[in-house]
Amino acid sequence: MSTANTADSVTLARQASTHSTVTWRLMPLLLVCYLFAHLDRINIGFAKMQMSTDLHFSDTVYGFGAGLFFIAYALFGVPSNMALDRVGPRRWIATLMVVWGALSTSMLLVQTPTGFYVLRFLLGVAEAGFFPGILVYLNRWYPAARRAQITALFAIAVPMAGVVGGPLSGGILELFHDAAGLRGWQWMFLLEGAPVILLGLVVLKYLPDNFASVDWLSAEQKQGLREQLEREEQRKSITSFGGILGDARVWLLVAVYCAVMLAVNTLAFWMPTLIHGAGIGSDGRVGLLSAVPYLAGCFFMIACGRSSDRRRERRWHLSVPLLMSAAGIALAGIAPDNAALVMGGLVIAGMGASAALPMFWQLPPAFLSNTTQAAGIGLISSLGSIASFAAPYLIGWMRDTTHSASLALYVLAVFITLGGFLVLRTQAATVNPQ
Repeated sequence: MSTANTADSVTLARQASTHSTVTWRLMPLLLVCYLFAHLDRINIGFAKMQMSTDLHFSDTVYGFGAGLFFIAYALFGVPSNMALDRVGPRRWIATLMVVWGALSTSMLLVQTPTGFYVLRFLLGVAEAGFFPGILVYLNRWYPAARRAQITALFAIAVPMAGVVGGPLSGGILELFHDAAGLRGWQWMFLLEGAPVILLGLVVLKYLPDNFASVDWLSAEQKQGLREQLEREEQRKSITSFGGILGDARVWLLVAVYCAVMLAVNTLAFWMPTLIHGAGIGSDGRVGLLSAVPYLAGCFFMIACGRSSDRRRERRWHLSVPLLMSAAGIALAGIAPDNAALVMGGLVIAGMGASAALPMFWQLPPAFLSNTTQAAGIGLISSLGSIASFAAPYLIGWMRDTTHSASLALYVLAVFITLGGFLVLRTQAATVNPQ
């Protein structure tokens, strides 16, 4: 073996050791935090089964309230993400978590549509900076060639929230129903929202702001990380806020992210209702069956992330999951009273949506510089989240109008398919790791 090859092998081994240390130090806490963040998003789908009956909410009211979260998310995503740079990741993320934990818990007090709308909107304001903020944070710790599997490891909280949250939420709805004068859905918001406040305090104490401030990396490891990230920075083409707004690639990614959000949130908000409509009457059984698509998604998204990093390919690893999600959603709408077809479609859709989310976020850092990532990722996340409002509202309105969700599912499948093909309009030479 030549001296050059030996040196390269030693360098790669050191880099792998550094990234392993970073992963074990950061990811367990971030994963738990995001699990609760997504649990707060999907538990409204389980609450609907009792909440709408108790409070006499129509599907349109429910769909509008569920979607208002994302209107707030769209309005406040950019300023919240930019505040992360000003305040510092540790303090800002901790603040967001304490506030959203309090708001999520307060959902147990809802009595009217107006109260439902207000709390859902405020919850969206509080959560707007969390996910895009963590993405910016991770991009400053990991080079591009390792980000797909790391982002997948972080985003595994999305399907894991379904795996854990389905049986947990269904169990709370059944076991705690009318305990101590509270309905099952009220207990669910209390037991799943209050722990977020405590998690926020843990983040405040333990999450480092950047790798330069930690004592568990050596000076040599820090220098290695700095050199890797600086080499990538030299290839970035968008270096100003004006460049973000004027670059067609950003707006193409907004359209693609709309498709990703349609896929993710159709499942998050309506999967329990679709399973219930297929003839599954027990809240507990609905919760258990809701975990199956998410469990399949966990395995598929990790495999997809590893494959993408190993092959150094991004576009097809995003396009194919989006097309899978569209096919699964359409299949679930073909025979809404056939439990086997509905579950089969939801499993396929769950695998595709779970993998599409982390794979999408490999694209923006390919051309957004370190100074523009907070604003750029915040903008894409915010505008893409408008689709997250459309999905629950469209299905709710269609169910009230036609007494079936099938037509809405077909429409959503078409838009997700379009997003899958738009991915291929990006330039492979730009988005694939060097």
